[in-house]
Amino acid sequence: MPHCIVPAAEELLDKEIPVLDKGFVRLVDYLGGDERIVQAARVSYGAGTRTVREDSALIDYLLRNDHTSPFEQVVLTFHVKLPIFVARQWIRHRTARLNEISGRYSVMKDEFYLPGEGDLALQSRDNKQGRSEETLPSPEAAGVRAGMERDQKAVYASYRGLVDRGLAREIARVNLPLSLYTEWYWQIDLHNLFRFLALRLDPHAQKEIRAYAAVLLDAARAVAPAATDSFERNILTGTRFSGPEMEALRRLARGEPSGLTGREAERFEEKLRTGKQT
Repeated sequence: MPHCIVPAAEELLDKEIPVLDKGFVRLVDYLGGDERIVQAARVSYGAGTRTVREDSALIDYLLRNDHTSPFEQVVLTFHVKLPIFVARQWIRHRTARLNEISGRYSVMKDEFYLPGEGDLALQSRDNKQGRSEETLPSPEAAGVRAGMERDQKAVYASYRGLVDRGLAREIARVNLPLSLYTEWYWQIDLHNLFRFLALRLDPHAQKEIRAYAAVLLDAARAVAPAATDSFERNILTGTRFSGPEMEALRRLARGEPSGLTGREAERFEEKLRTGKQT
C-alpha cells in the first residue's frame, strides 16, 4: 500500500488555527487520507484501479452502511490549547490517545479563558446544562467580565506566591480555576473523530467546544475530503428516524396523515422542520 500524501493536509500541517481568546488547534501529523480508506476497503486491488468518482462512491457507501474499519486506517494528531473546562468535556471521548501538560512538572502559565460580553448569557429555563439566548445587559456584562478577570489574576498571583515559597507544584495548583488554559497532543482515527464531531458540533454542545470542533472538521476535510463530505451529508446534517417515524413518512408519501400523536408527533415534526435529532 503506497504512502498517502494529501496536498491540502500538507499545507495545513503545523499551522496554529486560533480558537477562543488564547487557544489554538494545530495539525501535527496525519496518516492516510481518502486513498487509504479506499485501499483498505479494496485490499486486493492496487493503486489506480478505480476513478476518483468511483472511490468517492465507495467511501460514501462504507460510511452510510457503518463499515467503519477502513476509516480507522486514517489517523490525525493535533496539538491543542484549550481551557480546562473544555478539556473536561473533550476527555469524555475515550477513543483517542493524548498527552497533556503536567502541572506537577511545569509552572502553569498565566493564561485564562475570558468570555466576551456577548457570551455572558443567562441560564436556560428549559435546559439544565445550557445557556439561553438572553445575555446580560451591556453595563452589567462589562462588570461581570471585569470581575471574572480580577478573580483570575488574584488566584494566579496566589498560585505563583505558593510556588515561589517552595510549595510543591502539585499542591500549589489545586486552587487554579477551570478557565485556566492547558495543552495536549491528541491523536484519533477518522472514524472516532467523526463520532466526536457529530456530538460536539451539535447545537446542544457548549459553544466553546463547538468552536474547537469546527476547526477539527476543517482539518478532517483537508486530510480526507471525500470521507468528510460523506460524513457531513449523511451524519452531520442528517437525522435518524424510529420505526414508527418511518411508517409515518411512508404514510405522508401516500398523501395520508402521519398517524402520530402527542409528543411523538411533535418530535417527528421538529425533525422534519429542522433536520436535527430531538
